[in-house]
Amino acid sequence: MNEPHSNAIDRRLFLQTGMAVTAASAGLAAGDAAAQEAKAGLSKPVLPTRKLGNTGVEVTLLNHGTVGEPAGLGRLLRAAYLEGVRYFDTAEGYKNSEKVIGDWLTAMPEVRKSIFLATKSHVKTQADMLKKLDQRLAALKTDYIDLLFFHGLDTAQTDWPKSKELKEAAEALKKTGKVKFVGFSTHDTMIAEQIQNAAEGGFIDVIMLKYSPWLDKNAPLNKALDACHAKNIGLVSMKQLGGQTQFTADHVPSIKAKGLTPAQGLLQAIWTDERFSASCVTLRNTEQIRENADAARRFEPLKKAEIDELRDAVLASNPTMCPGCDGRCSLAGGTKAKLGDLARFYTYYESHGMRGVARESYAELAAEARDWKDADLVAAREACHHKIDFSALLPEVDRLLS
Repeated sequence: MNEPHSNAIDRRLFLQTGMAVTAASAGLAAGDAAAQEAKAGLSKPVLPTRKLGNTGVEVTLLNHGTVGEPAGLGRLLRAAYLEGVRYFDTAEGYKNSEKVIGDWLTAMPEVRKSIFLATKSHVKTQADMLKKLDQRLAALKTDYIDLLFFHGLDTAQTDWPKSKELKEAAEALKKTGKVKFVGFSTHDTMIAEQIQNAAEGGFIDVIMLKYSPWLDKNAPLNKALDACHAKNIGLVSMKQLGGQTQFTADHVPSIKAKGLTPAQGLLQAIWTDERFSASCVTLRNTEQIRENADAARRFEPLKKAEIDELRDAVLASNPTMCPGCDGRCSLAGGTKAKLGDLARFYTYYESHGMRGVARESYAELAAEARDWKDADLVAAREACHHKIDFSALLPEVDRLLS
């Protein structure tokens, strides 16, 4: 689920996990802390896993994201681990998330070898990542990173995934012995081209991308994903829940019949696509952790009719973000404004509660990328994969983020 929930639920799990927290904070030996958790019966089996591309590593279907550094992140990390999550994702730009993860690993060192840890950095040149490596290790208080992403490739970096420079940088990072795998993340309008370039380059290990489980099979992005899957490049989805679960299970009878919530249904729809190894979800409270972990634990592939029913419910509920955005909304609207990005930042603000991140991201856009006043918003909505009501949403974007 994406909306904030009662603190009472968080308090219950806090009390349940108090033994593990106390053990760690009191400085007990790692083995003692783990033994107490096991004795208390708090730790659940590891969630279902899939192989992550050519890495040979099995990762849990659910990946705990940390963008915006949710309140009480340290407690949430412990709760997710006890629920069976073993894949954790952070980034240099996620406030103090790296530090909080580092503190967790220091308090419970036995955890490090049992998790798959990914982090990211924005860089201007491919070689800059090597300069940032030791900073990431120091923040995370670890001597190795499982997966290092070149964070948020933009339009100017579209050719990077097949470039000689990025290939050399990836090889240099791995040669240090401090990085096992290298990839990139993207939600740029050139996403299809970037991913196709990765397939052609053949040296990228993993890609994290925004994704919709009802992507048209003939769409350029879908064809690029097929090409990457054929090259055994690992794929991880993101941006799949925010602004898209504004409906109830009553609107999706087939999902309700399975006892699934809208968020659980969307996750299971993505996991039905075997090209994807995991879904990165920012887990903001313990109810979300339990709900999403339960979705992974009970996962069974959905039928096409069930996915279509989910799609219809999402499109009818006035979604505020389009995970399939490829810039066609701006093109149809005849504007240089980045309508998809503006909608995404609004979703950060309203759905995720990441108000600082939303305002900072908005401020980083060029003035013309924020100015939607000349746009044909009706045409933009019609072109949008998720039929976002830009006419209603964009004035709110200006009001809340400018």
